[in-house]
Amino acid sequence: MDFLHFLAQLRTPAGDIFFQGITYIAQEFFVITLICWYFWCSDKKQAYSLGFAYFTSGLLIQGLKITFRIPRPWILDPDFHAVSSAIPGATGYSFPSGHTQSITALFGSLFLRVKKSFLRILCFIVILAVMISRMYLGCHTPKDVLVSFFITLLCVYLINHFLYKKDITKGHEGLTCIIMVILSLLLCVYAVLLNKSGIIAKEYAADCVKAAGAGTAFSAGFYIEKRFLRFKAPDSLKEKVLRMVFGLAAAGLLLEGIKPLIGVSLISSFIRYFLAVAWVVVLYPVLFTRKHQKD
Repeated sequence: MDFLHFLAQLRTPAGDIFFQGITYIAQEFFVITLICWYFWCSDKKQAYSLGFAYFTSGLLIQGLKITFRIPRPWILDPDFHAVSSAIPGATGYSFPSGHTQSITALFGSLFLRVKKSFLRILCFIVILAVMISRMYLGCHTPKDVLVSFFITLLCVYLINHFLYKKDITKGHEGLTCIIMVILSLLLCVYAVLLNKSGIIAKEYAADCVKAAGAGTAFSAGFYIEKRFLRFKAPDSLKEKVLRMVFGLAAAGLLLEGIKPLIGVSLISSFIRYFLAVAWVVVLYPVLFTRKHQKD
C-alpha cells in the first residue's frame, strides 16, 4: 500500500486520463478483437495459440481471485482513494490482476511471434504500461500485477512451446478439448458453490462463470473447427474488413443483445459468453466453409 500511496501523490488530471486510456487496451473487447482478426482473417494457428494462452490464464486468475478473496486497495485501506473513473471497471477481487492477465496473454504471445527487436520492446512496454496503470489508478497492488504477470507469462510460454511450436494437439484435438472443458466447468462449479454457500457475492462468481462459458466454447470450437470446418482466410482486404465488421457485430449482439431476454443470472452469464465465443469459433466459420465449397 505504501507504493500506491506514493503513486497517488503523483496523480494529475492529465495522468488520470492517460493511464485510464492505457488500461482500456487490456479490456476483453480489444483482446477478443485481435483473436478474431487472426482467426477469421490471418493466421488460425496464431489465433489458437493466443486464445489458449488467454483463456487458460484467465481461468487460473479467476480461480485464484475467488480462492484468496483479497479486497481492492481502497477497501484494504480506507485512507486510500483510487481514481474514481477507474472504479466501475474494477470488478471482482483484487488479487491477481485480470487486466494484467489479459495484456500479458495478448502481447506476451505477440512478443514470441514478432522477430524485430523494436516490436518486441514495444510489446514489453505495453505490458509494463498497463501494469503501471492499474497501480496508478489505485485498482491493484504490486503483488496483484506481478503474480498475474508471471502466471500468465508461464501460460504463454507453455502454450507457445507445446501448441504452437511442437503442435502436440495435432491428432489429439478431442483430448485437448476435454481437458479444457473440464478446467472450465470445474471453475464454474467452484464459483457457484462458493456463491451458494454465501462465501462470495454473485458478481464475483459471475466473472468466473463468464470465463468458464467462454473457455468451454473456445475449446469445443477448437475441436469442431480442426476436425470438420478448416476454413481459409480471405485474400482481399475488403473481405477481411467485412468479415470482421459483421462477425464482431453479431458477437456483440449475442453477448449483450440477449441479456434482456435471458436475464443476468449465473447460468445466463455462462450461456451468453458460451454463445458469443461459439459464434466466433464455429457458427460464423460455418458460413466461410459453405462459401468456399460453393466457390
